[in-house]
Amino acid sequence: MLAVWVAAIVFFAIFAFKLPSVLSGNGFEYDGEYKQTRNILEKDFGQPESTIILLFEKSQDVPDEKWHAFIEDTFTRLENYKPASGLISPFKMDGMMKGNYAYGIVTFDKDAGSLADEIRELEPFLKDKNGLSVKMTGEPVIVRDLNEASQKDLARAEMIGLPIALVVLILAFGGLIAASVPLIIGIVSILMTMGIVYFFSHITDLSIFILNIVPMIGLALSIDFALLIINRYKEELRTKSVSESIEVTIATAGRSIVFSALCVFIGLSGLLFIQIDIFQNVALGGMIVVFVSALCAITFLPAFLSLLGRKINKFTIIKPKKNRKSGWHSFADSVMKYPVVMMIAALVILLTALIPVKDMHLTIPGTNSLPKNYESRAAYETFQKEFQPEGKRDYQTITVILESEGNMAEEMNLYAVSKAIDKFGGSKLVDSVESIFTAAGVSTAKEYAQAKMLSAADPARLAKLEQLEGHFIKGDKMLVKVYLKTGQHSDKARKWVRDWAEKEYGLKAYFGGSIKFEQENFDEIFQKAPYGLILIVISTFFILMFAFRSILIPLKAILMNMLSLGATFGIVVYIFQEGHLGADPADIALILPVFVFSLVFGLSMDYEVFLISRIQEYYLETGDNSKATILGLTTTSKIITSAAAIMIVVTGAFAFTGVMPVKQLGVGIAIAIFIDATLIRMVLVPSLMKLLGDWNWWFFGRGKKAPIREKA
Repeated sequence: MLAVWVAAIVFFAIFAFKLPSVLSGNGFEYDGEYKQTRNILEKDFGQPESTIILLFEKSQDVPDEKWHAFIEDTFTRLENYKPASGLISPFKMDGMMKGNYAYGIVTFDKDAGSLADEIRELEPFLKDKNGLSVKMTGEPVIVRDLNEASQKDLARAEMIGLPIALVVLILAFGGLIAASVPLIIGIVSILMTMGIVYFFSHITDLSIFILNIVPMIGLALSIDFALLIINRYKEELRTKSVSESIEVTIATAGRSIVFSALCVFIGLSGLLFIQIDIFQNVALGGMIVVFVSALCAITFLPAFLSLLGRKINKFTIIKPKKNRKSGWHSFADSVMKYPVVMMIAALVILLTALIPVKDMHLTIPGTNSLPKNYESRAAYETFQKEFQPEGKRDYQTITVILESEGNMAEEMNLYAVSKAIDKFGGSKLVDSVESIFTAAGVSTAKEYAQAKMLSAADPARLAKLEQLEGHFIKGDKMLVKVYLKTGQHSDKARKWVRDWAEKEYGLKAYFGGSIKFEQENFDEIFQKAPYGLILIVISTFFILMFAFRSILIPLKAILMNMLSLGATFGIVVYIFQEGHLGADPADIALILPVFVFSLVFGLSMDYEVFLISRIQEYYLETGDNSKATILGLTTTSKIITSAAAIMIVVTGAFAFTGVMPVKQLGVGIAIAIFIDATLIRMVLVPSLMKLLGDWNWWFFGRGKKAPIREKA
């Protein structure tokens, strides 16, 4: 078994290190109308697939002549830059120079997420001089920087999380050997998973967030599983041989891990309903890492333990105290003595934490996901400030492509366009509409036809109109831009573009722009997430019902998980959106509620399955629900606390990262696990077990009382 695993680890580790090179984009790709409109703009209107903005800046004391020469010299060098499909200098178009700033454009016929090498090749062509600078920004550069920031964040989180996890493991097991094994298992699981995920890059696009999600889930879950196995193995080793101890461990803790892994696996599979790349990616990476972690825990780890034998107890630092009543036993006694008081106290805390959820505002991660010290973010914010009209800086631009049956320049089709534009202009949320009419200085199709007739005798004016038609009209299609005065990332803007995309105009209409992109992603998530939720809840119910032969236990677990996650979201809103505890105010990433629910709903079942399994063992032996609950809580509390502490440390370490969605995700999972391992497992579960008594174990056709096992 060990030989097979070592061979597999070496093979997949080779490809694991190649994974970062095949990751691209932020993962928010959806095959909808936005993508269709973008394809039309690229194919029919000749718009580039990707654009890099070059932001030029000069000091106040630098003369314009020197500045202009610097810009011209930069674009002269760029003529030798082969990957570009086009160059636009600030001197070619009006409005590209303002005060001490100017911008140029480099276009590409490649997707923004696959330009990392081209950006690297572009950098040597851009040289600063005294008082003069040129910086790159735009979607391709921001995507590249997000990729790099994610890799740095991963390394930083591991440097923080792993040493602390080792300390927690030493406190849990008291020895260096036992504490080191879970870390080995964690690293093995991550390497294996990342190597396997690499092969999926050949059949699907993989998001850069894979680099954060796989280690975050894999390290926490695999260490968690190893902790449960080793704890039970050490416990059995006191009275049994090595082989017998491993048999009992796999039959008990191993069984719990299988059920737990199944819950997490199904929780992540719920993401597959959402047809957006990032959700598909996280489902793929997460499901693989869960499978690998569980397989590693019940095959590789037992084989490794059989090799170690009793050496697992070597290098003991903290010796267990014998013949002393555990503090966990006293705590369990207190909870069981005052179940109503304990339950009410826990519920008050959870319901209070739930309050801020009502104000949660979700948004798709963008430029502000990058740390503020990244040049591409600073340059983009400067570009927006300097080159977007101050009064319209927060306006939403919607690109509309109108398609006719014949040539769009025909009079009948121009009248249809004019009617559509009048409809747009009649909306209270529309500030203005830009079209061939406004560009020609007219208001209607009739006025445009008259201007065209009059220009027949004026070659210069006719040439200008033909140039405008070349920009706005391509065969049977016309380009129109609608400006909404709704603010960025606005719920009203999303509703407007959703509603107006369904209206009739007498022409085929395609809607695009960033708000259309947002609207489609929001709609896909809100429409499909409930299906995943139903799958997770129903599957979890039946898994736990089968595992414990009980109706009430799975129902309680699901309801308490819902309450715990609601409280988590409330605390995340309080910290990040409202800007408390030193955090800068920021909207909540759209991915957070779905990811945290899918991940934590399953992860929290680790503790539920492990705790209830031990309670069930004692209940079957004694037939006494209260005694079984106290014994189960006493024997598992330390290990559940240790497992939770490790998971909190590993996921919470991402709080020190720079990419905002990853920071929110790490903190969200850590808070959820903390609540689950304390208020839920240590207080609410035993309180309800006490209050419900033998009804906890009622199952169709089976009495409340469990048979007492005959002791051998």
